[in-house]
Amino acid sequence: MSEPESGSGKGADPARPVFDPKPALRRLSHKPGVYQMMGADGEILYVGKARDLKRRVSSYFRAGIPGGKTGAMVQQVQGLEVTVTRNEAEALILENNLIKAHRPRFNVLLRDDKSYPYIMLNSEHEYPRLAFYRGSRKVPGRLFGPFPSAGAVRETLNTLQKLFRIRNCEDSYFAHRSRPCLQHQIRRCSAPCVGLISQGDYAADVAHAVHFVEGRSREVIEELQRRMDSAAGKLAFEEAARYRDQIGRLKKIQQQGGEVADRRDLDVVAAAERGGRYCVAVMFYRGGRHLGSRTWFPRAAPGTGLPEAVAAFLSQYYAHRPPPHEILTDQSLDEEGELLAAALTAKAGRQVRISHRVRGDRARWLEVTRANAEQSLDLEIAGRAGLTAQLAALGEALEMDDAPRRLECFDVSHTMGESTVASCVVFGAEGPLKQEYRRFNITGVEPGDDYAAMQQALNRRYTRVRRGEAPIPDVLFVDGGKGQLAKAVEVLEALEIEGVEIVGVAKGPTRKPGLEQLFLVGREGPLILPRDSAALHLIQQIRDEAHRFAIAGHRGQRAKTRQKSVLEDVPGLGPIRRRELLKEFGGLKGIMAAGAEDLARVPGISRNLAARIWNHLHPEG
Repeated sequence: MSEPESGSGKGADPARPVFDPKPALRRLSHKPGVYQMMGADGEILYVGKARDLKRRVSSYFRAGIPGGKTGAMVQQVQGLEVTVTRNEAEALILENNLIKAHRPRFNVLLRDDKSYPYIMLNSEHEYPRLAFYRGSRKVPGRLFGPFPSAGAVRETLNTLQKLFRIRNCEDSYFAHRSRPCLQHQIRRCSAPCVGLISQGDYAADVAHAVHFVEGRSREVIEELQRRMDSAAGKLAFEEAARYRDQIGRLKKIQQQGGEVADRRDLDVVAAAERGGRYCVAVMFYRGGRHLGSRTWFPRAAPGTGLPEAVAAFLSQYYAHRPPPHEILTDQSLDEEGELLAAALTAKAGRQVRISHRVRGDRARWLEVTRANAEQSLDLEIAGRAGLTAQLAALGEALEMDDAPRRLECFDVSHTMGESTVASCVVFGAEGPLKQEYRRFNITGVEPGDDYAAMQQALNRRYTRVRRGEAPIPDVLFVDGGKGQLAKAVEVLEALEIEGVEIVGVAKGPTRKPGLEQLFLVGREGPLILPRDSAALHLIQQIRDEAHRFAIAGHRGQRAKTRQKSVLEDVPGLGPIRRRELLKEFGGLKGIMAAGAEDLARVPGISRNLAARIWNHLHPEG
């Protein structure tokens, strides 16, 4: 294991105006390790790693050290501590653990310690399931990823279900089916639960899905082509047409740029800086498929150069996740890049390259990623006090991987159970998306049963979402506490919609704004945000908008119900005859008091119609 090798240490006299590094430097070895620059009162100013400790640490104290961040840090150094490690990989891990624990002010700090989502194939089942997964990688089955976001997992799963009809239901749900579910009806599952596909054919579909995720769709197309020809030769034209359609969808994905020629895992990293703020963008390629991109905004001391920011990002980002085969960067990392590549290679147990000077497609990918970093940083600066900051704050408050981009909120409105209406409002990165708002007239539930009303609205909405008629949100808010939260969880689990953060928003004990309680899945007590929280302000805004939209719909429905005449429900009684009746008897009260013979004397009212009117108005007798 690693062994400490102390220099001046924390015991250095903070009153000394200048730190003398010579005694410490003479004792340093040329082994790999981690060094800590100590300030007054033992404050850790900076943590770094080195392939050669003596050479690296000595470089800070040579004559003519430049100004900027390094110069400012060296002037504050009052001590030095180093830890020798066995290799660069161990130094990389130790460095990141120390940075995470102490958050030194001269280090580039990446706030990104969340787990990443995967697609999991439970290959132990006779009919394997493809599903969203987040957690430890030491689980039975096979994992594909990591993916940059939950949205990328959902998009890939959606594509796989359309192309190969692989089930994604829980094993318990699968075991108790007696007839095909909605997924089979919308052609997203081949219904192995009720024997509509053989185990061999299903295994072939699973193999094709795996090849697709691995970027081997050309092999899949060739195999499907052989199957189509074989089916056509047997005059099984319906089966051949199904293969033809499958091939067509695969080719369409290829034409839309879903694949690249290189099937190796690859990350493209670029950075931008404006006024002391930094942004690092990463584009992800796995198995030859482009999975999307993400951006980070690390904190760094003034004067930090982009190469140092990128190197620190790579060191912290890959410390606890598997690196790809190759990492492209828009910054030349020189010796730091060589050290990182060696450390990541040792950690992964295979070759990991960090490349900078590239041509062709790789150069274009770097250019696009750099443009993404610059654009994201401009938006971050411009919208820091606006919705962008609120979404970022919401992502942090809910401990999400990234700032959410799509929010949906549901509310229910009624008067003593009358004319119940539920609302769904949608917010995006640009604010309220009013063209996507929806209302639901609730029927068939007990008056005043808000739980059942919420469940019906959610089920109607997310059945359509499951069919692809609307995007899946990142966060789903329901107005209410644990009961409404439980209904939302129940509906989404039944529809097999995963990766959505579900939040119940309940008013506090005094029902005053600023005291809202947030109920989250898996959390015992409510989450209460500070009254000045940007995330809370956004939650209040979307909750109030859902409330307003629900009340408006309820009032309209109630007015329509109360203005409707009971005469409108009489078969064969049109508006002209209704008007004549009202004119003859002076209103509905007079019509109710009239007999069938009296009604029949009104022009246009036959005896049969008069009898229908009287029976409709007097159902009891």
